[in-house]
Amino acid sequence: MFSLPSLPSWLPGLSSLEWGSGLLLDSVLKGLTGACGVSVLNSLLKVYFFVGCANDPERRLDKERLRARWASLETVHLAGLALILTVVGTRVASLVVLEFSLRAISMLLSLGKGSRSTERLQLYLLSQYSLGCGLSCGLSFLQEGAPHRTLNLLLGLGLAALLRTVAQRLRRHVCHFYEQHSGGHRCGVCLGLLAGAQGLPSLLGRALVVAFAVGDLAAVALINRDFLTTSEAVGFWTPLTICYTLLVIYMQEEQRQHPGLQSQVQTVLVRMGGLFVLLLTVGRWLDLLGVFISLLGELWCLVGVRTLLDLCQTQDFPSQRPSVSAPSQPQPSAPAQAQETATS
Repeated sequence: MFSLPSLPSWLPGLSSLEWGSGLLLDSVLKGLTGACGVSVLNSLLKVYFFVGCANDPERRLDKERLRARWASLETVHLAGLALILTVVGTRVASLVVLEFSLRAISMLLSLGKGSRSTERLQLYLLSQYSLGCGLSCGLSFLQEGAPHRTLNLLLGLGLAALLRTVAQRLRRHVCHFYEQHSGGHRCGVCLGLLAGAQGLPSLLGRALVVAFAVGDLAAVALINRDFLTTSEAVGFWTPLTICYTLLVIYMQEEQRQHPGLQSQVQTVLVRMGGLFVLLLTVGRWLDLLGVFISLLGELWCLVGVRTLLDLCQTQDFPSQRPSVSAPSQPQPSAPAQAQETATS
């Protein structure tokens, strides 16, 4: 008798969701954990930008823009990003992580040690979707074959949610009370930010280096497990390396000539277009769907940080904390100087 095929036969390569098995919950947990990690980074960057605007009276309008943006659609942004990270394929997520890591290394090497901090801040802002993919890939690799994988992912999600709650409380506190507390010397948190906010990007940079190092190792391992022979692996990695190198060179020059949000959107389209063309030759059909999902994720993260990207284009941002100068001594008058010179 004729029978309809089961759902897994229609979706044979959907390894991200593992249809027909009990691992759908694990995919959701990994997506939520990655979204919480992105939310922590976003909140800390907003704290840094708000402190920089609050310390400069000329940026009062930018400060109000940041304060207005913080209260809107945070839960919707988190849920949307978690859904995207849940349904994107493991291979596409791994390729996104590797592409961003190569782009970040190339940019940091070209900037050098004496560069302004605005380029690094812009790199942190653009790393959000790649960071979510990296966290998801890292959890997939580290928990692969674990006997209590779902329980471990639940614990990891609990820790990520706790860090997100702390970062959000810090951001709300700074948003409402930083100017009052930093001037009245009544809050240790605000005084600490007043004295050491300039070190926050360095702390975030070190944390991102660790996160992407683990994500890159996991991405390489997750991609290589699909190859049965060395020739298959070489046939995949060779065009991938050439394509990514050309894309990095092109995008780096394009961003230098045309900075701004429109340029970042065009860069995302070029990156995802190049990845789509590459996977047409060496990928699977389901990977092409993952590219469109990744494009949506990149644009979703860009929408959430467009105000911060505009601030990165401001000259000499962030402003240095105004130092308290000693009271100036009155200058002696000209006759007094002449009399003092004659007596000496």
